[in-house]
Amino acid sequence: MIKQKRIRDYGVTIGKLKTGSKNAITDVDGVTVGHVTLKNGDTQTGVTTILPHQGNVFKEKVIASSHVINGFGKTMGLMQINELGTIETPILLTNTLSIGAAADALIEYMLDNNTEIGKTTGTVNPIVCECNDMFLNDIRARNITKQHVFDAIVNASPTFEEGSIGAGRGMLCYSLKGGIGTSSRIIDMKHGSYTLGVLTLTNFGILCDLVIAGKPIGQELKEHLIQARNDKDKGSVIIIVATDLPVSERQLNRIIKRAVTGLARTGSIITTGSGEVVIGFSTATKIPHENPYSSVPVSTIHEEDIDKAFRAVGEATEEAVLNSLITATHVIGREGNERPTLQDLINKHHISLC
Repeated sequence: MIKQKRIRDYGVTIGKLKTGSKNAITDVDGVTVGHVTLKNGDTQTGVTTILPHQGNVFKEKVIASSHVINGFGKTMGLMQINELGTIETPILLTNTLSIGAAADALIEYMLDNNTEIGKTTGTVNPIVCECNDMFLNDIRARNITKQHVFDAIVNASPTFEEGSIGAGRGMLCYSLKGGIGTSSRIIDMKHGSYTLGVLTLTNFGILCDLVIAGKPIGQELKEHLIQARNDKDKGSVIIIVATDLPVSERQLNRIIKRAVTGLARTGSIITTGSGEVVIGFSTATKIPHENPYSSVPVSTIHEEDIDKAFRAVGEATEEAVLNSLITATHVIGREGNERPTLQDLINKHHISLC
């Protein structure tokens, strides 16, 4: 990962399981993440993309599922994910009013790379997720363009930045600066060792609810942040889960539902105005777009092994949220709006996180 001071660098250890080598979603082999960030005055936004593997995702789909924890959101593509159990495009994250532009760009990217779409085969299901960054970003300007999306896809890499970057540029979390965070866990089973990684786009919560490794740090911080005392939780969070664990879409859905345990451990109560969406995929099995005229073998874990994945997704989600907070950098945005960062507050007021 690009060198940043993350939550473990402050002495905070989340959970019991080992992390992957990068402690990131890209510890799942083949997964890459790319960003494009717009940062100019009132424009504080961007695009983040997650590529499930390095081949053609339309021709080699991955098993997938989604889960809506609270449906105050505008994510595109969930219906087909849950009906067919696969993903066939990169996953895009951006701001709420740019989902149309992002989807149009993603469709163009897929058409350019798959000339059969709309001619000799069906159409394509673009996956675009969003959060509302209007406090820091002039969201009405809709500054995201096709080229931003193309660049984010082309720039995707196993190593990437967290915090106020890409789609996370204008996001707030627990009344502080939020954004992009990631973490991973290793799942050891008798038949092999597997990886589960999480990437979060955090834009939810109020400061008084923030909990770090069981410590109600938000209660302590709110005494130093007057403007946060009357905040209302109207944000959202997008959670992307990747794994190489061999699972069916039904098992994957059971796993990603447990991401909410990680959110809850950071203090979230899933308010009515906050949209929480989870999308998960497994790279263990590729599903061919073209009919092979033979059975498609799909291996799965035994149901009695699934609790290990439940623990992994909760731990990785919790840590990804905290990494999004601690790596976020200060942003002055629309009409001079700003919020402090977690790292600035704890340094200024000499507050320990553990």
